[in-house]
Formats: sequence, structure tokens, C-alpha cells
Amino acid sequence: FLSRHNPIHSTNCLSIMTLRLIISTLLLSSALALRAQDIPPAAPGASAPPKAEKTELEKNMGNMGKAMRTLGKQIADSTKNDSSLQLVSTIRSAAEAASKLTPAKAQDLPEADRPQFVEEFQAGMKDLFAALDKLETDLKANDNAAAADDFKQVGSVEKTNHKKFRRPEKEKS
Repeated sequence: FLSRHNPIHSTNCLSIMTLRLIISTLLLSSALALRAQDIPPAAPGASAPPKAEKTELEKNMGNMGKAMRTLGKQIADSTKNDSSLQLVSTIRSAAEAASKLTPAKAQDLPEADRPQFVEEFQAGMKDLFAALDKLETDLKANDNAAAADDFKQVGSVEKTNHKKFRRPEKEKS
């Protein structure tokens, strides 16, 4: 009874509890540190599967896609026609470079079918160039309403040809 109210005893209990807490923390910290040394570090990017290297055609198409997205945002704005014409030029340059290449999907086809596939790809690129010519003409004439329609046609040609000539993406598991 007297010991509970004794100030020396309560200070002593507090010191013992603090000491136990410090010792427990040190033991736990050192155990974790030792365990961490046993685990080898993960390789950078080890959790994600390696991405396949892009082909030259995919890089050109990527450049076209960036320019198309920007152009789509500003096609109706006649104050940005100079910029829009520059974007059309970027798309055309990338398309010209791409038209000299063969889609990777051709490798998946039987040898006998490849020449026809490449011819159809070239025809699709000619359709794209025709749509770009019309778009450029309307932008130069400051006819942004017609240019917006032409832009939709460019997008339609792109979508149709992607379905035909692009390899399907592998399903993510």
C-alpha cells in the first residue's frame, strides 16, 4: 500500500519501462537491419516486363500521332493556321519516311502474301497523302470548317489503315 504512493518507486517503474522500450526498439531495429542485408536488391524495372524495341516505322507513326493530337486541338482556330500547317508538314514528313518502310506485321504473313500486303500498305499511304493535301489546301485558304472535315478524313484513313497493317498488341496478363 505504501509503496504505490512512494515517489521513488514510481520513478523507478518509469525508468524500467523506458529502458524496456528502448531495448525492444533496438532489438527490433537490428533484427530488421540484419534481415534487410539478406534480401538482394531488386533489379531496376524488374517488376515490369521488358518492352520490345520500337521499329523505325513505329517511331515515325508515333511522331505523326503527336502532331495529329496537337492539330486536332487547334484545327478550328484560324489564328493558329501557321502552326497547323507546320504540324501538317510534320505529319507529311513522318508519313513519307514511314511509306518507305514495311510494317512488322508483314513478317507474320506467309511469304507469298507479303508483296500484296506491302502494295496495300503503299496504297493506304497514298490515301493519307491525298487527305493531307486537301487538309493543307483548306488551311492555306483559311477555310477551317473544311479543314476540320479534312482532319476527320485523315483520322479515318489512319484508323482504317491501322486496323489492316498494325500488329495487334499482345494481351496483358
